[in-house]
Amino acid sequence: MLAALAVCSCASHKRGPWTPEEAQAWMDAQPWIVGCNYVPSYAINQFEFWQEETFDEAVIDRELALAESIGFNTVRIYLHEQLWYADAVGFKGRIDRFLDIADRHGIRPVITFFTNGGNHEKEFRLGPQPQPLPGVHNSNWIPSPGRAVIDNPDEWPRLKQYVQDILRTYKDDRRILYWCLCNEPENFKNGCDVKDFMPAVYQWAWEVRPSQPLSSPVWQRPGIHGTATKLDLVSFACTQSDIVTFHCYSKPTEVEAMIAMLSRFGRPMVCQEYLARNYGNTFETVMPILKENKVGAINWGLVNNKCHFHLPWGHKDGDPKPDIWFHDIFRSDYTPWSESEVAFIRSMTATD
Repeated sequence: MLAALAVCSCASHKRGPWTPEEAQAWMDAQPWIVGCNYVPSYAINQFEFWQEETFDEAVIDRELALAESIGFNTVRIYLHEQLWYADAVGFKGRIDRFLDIADRHGIRPVITFFTNGGNHEKEFRLGPQPQPLPGVHNSNWIPSPGRAVIDNPDEWPRLKQYVQDILRTYKDDRRILYWCLCNEPENFKNGCDVKDFMPAVYQWAWEVRPSQPLSSPVWQRPGIHGTATKLDLVSFACTQSDIVTFHCYSKPTEVEAMIAMLSRFGRPMVCQEYLARNYGNTFETVMPILKENKVGAINWGLVNNKCHFHLPWGHKDGDPKPDIWFHDIFRSDYTPWSESEVAFIRSMTATD
């Protein structure tokens, strides 16, 4: 353990990605990374999660206790630059309180900065947030920073200040597991091309060079859906990140194919989004593959509520309610959607 920490400490003093050996030393010092993407049940989006008038420590404490109860040791969370622009000191104070709660439950979060995902049809403002659209999966998630900013480098200096302030504040904080800089960079569904933006974000992060790893997740295996993914961005994310992260909501055979492809980069791996039960991507089918291959396992969702993560993508108001939940583990009253599934998760996270 001490040797691994020494390697990572040394790596943190250089600008640029860790070597594969430094990354592996970091991974060897961790338990099997297992957890979920977490949005508190009271929140429709990142604003409602973090802004002062809605940030609810009691709910977060109860829900991270649930995560702890099934053996999770991490949760992945999303920030948003608009919260920092409005009140950097208050925002960081709430991040600190969140980290304290997580630490009490033995959970080290993964912190995500930017994402192309979300509702690009609306202009979101701080304050009261829209209600969920009935029958719609994740209807009011907020893009960050959005296509208009990505396409305008004149807007980037303020983003650089935001990223570097957060990283400098927490660069040596043992409560944080690692940083996710750009979520699904090669996902162009909303016209957001980060081919210039993502390298800039990595440069900002390297200027600080936190002691925790930096990463950006690969969205899809190249070729699985024609030319949907972009090889230049996949290559950048997997060669310039300290650890390789990826998302896979497909069948178990595709999870295995992703692991095989990404193993060529010689770096530790974390699957930081999975679980689409009606696609055959379940805890029972995917967790054993990830654990056997020493790949971290972070599913989507914990407690069901405002974001309607239990509904599949494309579900509309009036469609039949699904018999099988898409994401999430617990109902809004904190009882499991499936007792047998929770028992299986506990069996996988149990330590010898």
